Amino acid sequence: MAQVLEFKLPDLGEGLTEAEIVRWLVNVGDVVAIDQPVVEVETAKAMVEVPCPYGGVVTARFGEEGTELPVGAPLLTVAVGGAEGVAAVGPDALAGVGAAGSATADAESAESSEYSGNVLVGYGTAGPAARRRRVRRESPTVAPVVAPVAAVPAAPTGPVPVISPLVRKLARDEGLDLREVQGSGPDGLILRADVETALAVRSRPAAPAPVAAAVAPAAGERIPLRGVRGAVADKLSRSRTEIPDATCWVDADATELMAARAAMNAAGGPKISVLALLARICAHALARFPELNSTVDTAAREIVRLPSVHLGFAAQTERGLVVPVVKEAGGRTAESLTAEFARLTESARQGTLTPADLTGGTFTLNNYGVFGVDGSTPIINHPEAAMLGVGRIVPKPWVHQGELAVRQVVQLSLTFDHRVCDGGTAGGFLRYVADCVENPAVLLRTL
Repeated sequence: MAQVLEFKLPDLGEGLTEAEIVRWLVNVGDVVAIDQPVVEVETAKAMVEVPCPYGGVVTARFGEEGTELPVGAPLLTVAVGGAEGVAAVGPDALAGVGAAGSATADAESAESSEYSGNVLVGYGTAGPAARRRRVRRESPTVAPVVAPVAAVPAAPTGPVPVISPLVRKLARDEGLDLREVQGSGPDGLILRADVETALAVRSRPAAPAPVAAAVAPAAGERIPLRGVRGAVADKLSRSRTEIPDATCWVDADATELMAARAAMNAAGGPKISVLALLARICAHALARFPELNSTVDTAAREIVRLPSVHLGFAAQTERGLVVPVVKEAGGRTAESLTAEFARLTESARQGTLTPADLTGGTFTLNNYGVFGVDGSTPIINHPEAAMLGVGRIVPKPWVHQGELAVRQVVQLSLTFDHRVCDGGTAGGFLRYVADCVENPAVLLRTL
């Protein structure tokens, strides 16, 4: 006898509460194996493939691609029981992807993965096997995870094109009738951005014509701020709102640093990157100026100086800006830093960074010189307290040993939280970094 089991969106870590379905990897009717990836989702921190803890036949999927689901919402149902499972599911249950009727029926008859006791690789299990129970058909309200999907056909005057329970909850909490919202998704699907736009329009002060004037810009392309883009927007806004930042900068002659790097690489072994050398200098500078390797606890009104340097670096990818973190950068050699930068950069390009790769940074090294610019006023990566920016290294006229010469010049800028230190400390840090760039022997002297 086949058993239909429900697989919910698991907690992907780092306290994330929702994820967006990027791509389904299976269709209704497909046979899946235990721990086979079934869907690709994007959280606020990374894009990951989610494996299914059951082996059997997929009988329903919940949510189209582009839909945001909260953690704990149903992802799919699987008929478990070998060949019997396929026969027991029947053609009706296999009809159509995300069909409300079959999906709801499957959800009502499915056993929740939350209590399965099966171990989902990478996520563990949510409860002991002793808590296993079956959701009763005669009491739909007992199955809270099914309610959002079942609500689609329950609309008073016909179905509303909404799949995401999160969108429904947002509208319900704000007292917004979804039938009044124009969906911008496929086939008029109402997305979260549509609800947020409708709420924003509704909250504007009543006036004779402003509503019409506000709707007019809708003719342009509207790009929802969600996923990584949304997370970046929220973090940058928070940084600008909470952190009183200041910036100082200095031009430095990087000729000797480039010569030192060339000498290192000429000795054989893995090539040392310029970024790794700057990171090495940076980590040592932070040891001399620990005020900048800190965070501000606004609730306690305390500055927290951090014991280790976990160095973030900005990486531009097709999915947007991400900041992978090199853990324990202060104790790494130039070779180790080079290898870790290469590994994280490649993962960023492939979209395989994990939440752990993107969290825990204490200071950011931003090499915007790769974009061909000399200077910038970057925003501090909250909750860090400072960021060192590095422009491009280019030949420029420079006074060297009393004479005009062509030297490799770079602009270094430091943006810092003015609450953790004053300009003297920031200037001391930046001057030390610049001195090491101009004369790497300074670093050897102070090691």
